[in-house]
Amino acid sequence: MRATVRQTARATVQLVVSAAMTFGSYIFVTVLLITAILTATVVGAFMLPETVLLIRRIAGAKRQQAGGWTGRKIPEAYQPLTGTVRERLRTAVRDPGTLTDFRWMVAYYAYGTLPVLMLPLWPLGLVVDGVWCGLLRRRAVVLPLISKLADLDAHWSTVLLKPSPKARLAVRVEELTQTRAGAIAAHEAELRRIERDLHDGTQARLVSLSMRIGLAKRAYDQDPAAARRMLDDAQTLAEEALTDLRHVVRAIHPPILTDRGLVGAVRALAASSALAVTVTVDGLTDGHDGPRAPAAVEAAAYFVVAESLTNAAKYSGADRADVHLARARTGLRVRVRDEGRGGADEAGGSGLLGMRRRVAALDGGVTVTSPVGGPTVIEVELPCVW
Repeated sequence: MRATVRQTARATVQLVVSAAMTFGSYIFVTVLLITAILTATVVGAFMLPETVLLIRRIAGAKRQQAGGWTGRKIPEAYQPLTGTVRERLRTAVRDPGTLTDFRWMVAYYAYGTLPVLMLPLWPLGLVVDGVWCGLLRRRAVVLPLISKLADLDAHWSTVLLKPSPKARLAVRVEELTQTRAGAIAAHEAELRRIERDLHDGTQARLVSLSMRIGLAKRAYDQDPAAARRMLDDAQTLAEEALTDLRHVVRAIHPPILTDRGLVGAVRALAASSALAVTVTVDGLTDGHDGPRAPAAVEAAAYFVVAESLTNAAKYSGADRADVHLARARTGLRVRVRDEGRGGADEAGGSGLLGMRRRVAALDGGVTVTSPVGGPTVIEVELPCVW
């Protein structure tokens, strides 16, 4: 009986909050009528986007309340109301989420009265279930009906507030547009970096190499010893230019990924890091044994690990880090953790923004947890088919 009363009390709180929202929605009818009249006369058309934003907030509060009761989050799918008044008005009218919210609000005027039904159930339940459970030791039959009312309210809200396929598609298109723009920006930044490295490093060394060889050819007949020294310098410059080229190529697509696979490449990164790095692997194999993720996914994962370890060595103050690679059913997961000072900020130029753009280009996600005082944990999920 006590457990039943506790559950009923929770359901009562849920229904009371729902009743308060219903009362607020009844008051909101006045705002809707005013907006409809002014929009019809064109004079108050600017009020429509603001009214739609208010409806979104009310619907969002109901989503949060219903999701808290059922334990399943109800997603949102809205197009942003930005731009000029005309653009905002067009978006507010054409957004499928507007129709979904309006349909829910109309239905909520009816089923929002469910909390009224619990008023007679409490006194009746205390009497009937008190005797039924206390004397006859049977299961309560009246008070659980209050919980069923809360379940019904949450179920109807979930069904009505769930985004339509058209709304989810519109949001997905918007997300892909943003990730495409981010991928293009990251690609352009990478091209500029490669061009800068080639121009400032390799090209300068090759020009100097050409000049040394030319001077050595002129001095060969008159001063063979000086010519030999110049050739030695030219050989050194050639080796340095080759080293620069290897760095540039490694930044584009590390050859070690092709030769040793992701696990071997990450272990090589860990061995060359300034930190003591522990690498753990779940479901992946070294080299070419077993299935491998697509090359673009492996390159992104390698970049994430390399950038994370570089940031940890430069900024965290930690002396060790942990890298975890896991094969999931939906793709590849990477987690890098360090016990440093924390406080990582994407706006601080730490490379997190570039990492996020590279992962977003593959439709992946990045989660950065870095409270002040540490630890810093970077988790990346890259979807792919194995």
